[in-house]
Amino acid sequence: MAYGKLRSPDLDAQEDFLTHFGLIKVDRTPRALYMRGTDPAHHIHVTEQGEPGFVGIAYTAACEEDLSTVATVPGASGVEDIDEPGGGKRVRLREPNGYQIEVVWGVQALPPIPVRRALMNTGTEPLRRAGTLLRLPQEPTPIKRIGHGVMGSPRLKDTVQWFRDTLGFLCSDDVYVGSEDNLIGSFNRCDRGEEYVDHHVCFCLQHEQAGLNHFSFEVHDVDDVFSGHERLEKLGKYEHMWGIGLHLLGSQVYDYWADPWGRVHERWADTDRLHAASGAQLLPAHEALVSQWGGPPPERFIKEAVKPRRAGRGYKALAASQPPRFLRDLCHR
Repeated sequence: MAYGKLRSPDLDAQEDFLTHFGLIKVDRTPRALYMRGTDPAHHIHVTEQGEPGFVGIAYTAACEEDLSTVATVPGASGVEDIDEPGGGKRVRLREPNGYQIEVVWGVQALPPIPVRRALMNTGTEPLRRAGTLLRLPQEPTPIKRIGHGVMGSPRLKDTVQWFRDTLGFLCSDDVYVGSEDNLIGSFNRCDRGEEYVDHHVCFCLQHEQAGLNHFSFEVHDVDDVFSGHERLEKLGKYEHMWGIGLHLLGSQVYDYWADPWGRVHERWADTDRLHAASGAQLLPAHEALVSQWGGPPPERFIKEAVKPRRAGRGYKALAASQPPRFLRDLCHR
């Protein structure tokens, strides 16, 4: 995943939230804000000026020639020069719900920002930090990179198939309620052959309205998840949505926060890694959409999840504490 793109009426407020969240401003124009992580990607989060909304998601092609291939997809824009900070080239498409999907190549890379973290002693390796005292930094804990985007869709199967056919994604886990053909969620990863990749780069969930569920960002270690949570909590400015906990599917240690317009951003550390031959699972929701540790989502999270103006929010979390029938009602009413 290259970046996620939102629209906000106040770029100052958006920049303030994202800075506290752990992103770093790399550029800002009169029309948009560009934020980076500590990895070399020029930017991993874009906010355009305008009414609050979800614009779309961008993915990085393996080579420039792939742009010409994806440009042959019906409705594709053709290969374009990107007239934005970072440059590069792209092809723009529309997924079945109408949101913009960009495939990009050649966006400027920046020097990585060094992050020094002490090793953690464990029961089996008790001397990894021998002679070194653990002292965590006091500044906002930095985001490393963007990991995945999650969308809700009333056309789950069509949406998932489009991503698999168009971008070559592979199924990691499909989740069902009741009968096995009643899919309510699908986790998909990149196909990089024998190279190990994140458990999912795209999670799509069944919902009565299409929209963004959340963008998800990796931090450097579990300490960053916990200390970042504490700093955001002490600010008292932003809504905490869910966490801290440990997902079952993907195995991320997670923490969810909402920006000033209710768009959810996840911070996580650690993830399962799979390659093309790892295969896929078909799992019932009551077994799959749970936390290995960590409490269920608070009531306000569940109530917010069903508001039409924030379609899809918290559905994965909601599934963790609700029986299958509730999930079925939410999906299809």
